[in-house]
Amino acid sequence: MHYLLVLLLAVTQVEPLSWWTDMQTPLTVMVHGDDLADSRVLIQPTKNGRPMRQETTGLVLTGQHNAESPNYLFLDLKANEPGTYRITLCKGKKKTGFDYQIAPRRQGSADRKSFTSADCVYLIMSDRFRDGDPTNNSTPSTREKADKTNVDGRWGGDIQGIVDEMDHILATGATAIWPTPLLLDDEAAWSYHGYACSDYYHIDPRYGTNESYKEMVATAHRKGLKILMDMVPNHCGAAHWWMKDLPYRDWINQFDEFTNTNNVFSANYDVNASDYDRKLSNRGWFDHPMPDMNLENPDLLRYFQQWAIWWIEYADLDGLRVDTYPYIEKVPGAEWLAAIRKEYPHLNIVGECWTRPTPAVSYWQSGAKNFDGFDSHLQTVMDFPTEEAIRQALENDGNYWGGGLTRVYDVLAMDYLYGNVNDLLLFVGNHDMDRFADVVKDNDPRRIKMGHALVATLRGIPQIFAGDEYAMRSTDRSRGHSTLRRALPKADTLTTAEKDMFDYVSRLYTWRKAEPVIHTGKTMHFLGRDNTYAFFRYNNKEAVFVFANAAEEERAIPTEHYAEILSRYKAKGVNVMTGEEVDLARHDLKAAPLSTLIVKIMQ
Repeated sequence: MHYLLVLLLAVTQVEPLSWWTDMQTPLTVMVHGDDLADSRVLIQPTKNGRPMRQETTGLVLTGQHNAESPNYLFLDLKANEPGTYRITLCKGKKKTGFDYQIAPRRQGSADRKSFTSADCVYLIMSDRFRDGDPTNNSTPSTREKADKTNVDGRWGGDIQGIVDEMDHILATGATAIWPTPLLLDDEAAWSYHGYACSDYYHIDPRYGTNESYKEMVATAHRKGLKILMDMVPNHCGAAHWWMKDLPYRDWINQFDEFTNTNNVFSANYDVNASDYDRKLSNRGWFDHPMPDMNLENPDLLRYFQQWAIWWIEYADLDGLRVDTYPYIEKVPGAEWLAAIRKEYPHLNIVGECWTRPTPAVSYWQSGAKNFDGFDSHLQTVMDFPTEEAIRQALENDGNYWGGGLTRVYDVLAMDYLYGNVNDLLLFVGNHDMDRFADVVKDNDPRRIKMGHALVATLRGIPQIFAGDEYAMRSTDRSRGHSTLRRALPKADTLTTAEKDMFDYVSRLYTWRKAEPVIHTGKTMHFLGRDNTYAFFRYNNKEAVFVFANAAEEERAIPTEHYAEILSRYKAKGVNVMTGEEVDLARHDLKAAPLSTLIVKIMQ
């Protein structure tokens, strides 16, 4: 953005950075500078970089208002024609100006498709994944410098590293990429995670630039991959530029002393909850360097609506992931999502609703039949109940009542609570929990493969955490999450065991891509009291049969129990992992210890 300084006024921030014609979302530009309140506004078209004398109908001021700080001005604008416009702010004899660009909207942008249950999402911890450009590991404009010996510091992963590994990501069977936040996080330490944003409109220079991010998305699209942006509307970072001069005192939730959130998500739907608990849940701070944003402030809500829409339009994104969703003020949080989905009716947004049990998660999914009529407008939620069930089923031998794979059966029995079970994001590991390979009993690769097999065949959208395709483990679990957020191993360093795991994962998720019955089929499941679990994903034409044996002994597959559904299809099918024929009419089929049989059968 080009700013023109005239006399004593100065503009330091203009957000959004630009806009487009033919948008549903009203445009309100937030301008920050020196004593801008009550400025008179003049808008002129430009020619050859210079303002023309006449005012314009291409960009029209429809309203303006001040904030509590005299250094802000909010401009309501209507974008009618593409072009670059000079916006001049005048106050007495002082004035300042800046150029503002309106672009034509990309054809078909509003109707863009998104990630669905036909996809598999690959999660990247951006700073740790791959250092593709060592020249940007530390920059003069950012405080924390790269230090690969510091387990809690920055290591240099970047946008170029993501681009460099796209062919590998495709080889896993994944079809979409979710990088952790790439926006500027300029905290003095612990900034590598990216969840304490310092500037909502600029990529952190240690990752790249806005332009390189946009090109990363274009490269992904050329390769057949989708990109999700990780967004954090609940909190910013203490280093955000506006923390030195807030527009309003209630721009953030403030207390007389530092006050944490109570993490009581249930207060949002608990009929017995006190207002004290409810407010503290949404208004308490996530952590010391993370001021809690107050979306009940209408200017902030509009700011965040435009922020999400700007990045979708600018970078041509395929979806969003929302961090710490239940921490946000409930009603304006739903209004934030509703505005995005109004602009992009087919765009999927997945929210982190890290809570349990199932009723506590399903409440946040759009379409859930909530007792209070609340609809979040959040299409997809992260399926923490199923993640927990799979982990608990495989972290020990499960030889007790209610243990083992009974946990998975029981959690799927709660599927009636969701708005759409095929829109659940299903996983066994992510960047905020111990590596799956760390927690399964004996770190057994057979158990790890079982976890992947369940994620790939149960209802929902599977997600792989980078490195899990190799059964990656933490270097030192006693040091916390930083040691699980490792760089992706290089191909020439892989062990035989890592290659074997990758081969299994790759074949599994690649097969899944071409199986609509897995993407949208119904589920019928059968509980075994011998630490086995059988289920069918089926539709009117075909089915997939899955038999999981989490016991350390061979188990019989009781095909006679499945007559009610097997009778609809041919008895013979194909083992999708080996290509061998399987006759499901036989009553002497066996399952090897710690294995998952997946059979494609036809009507």
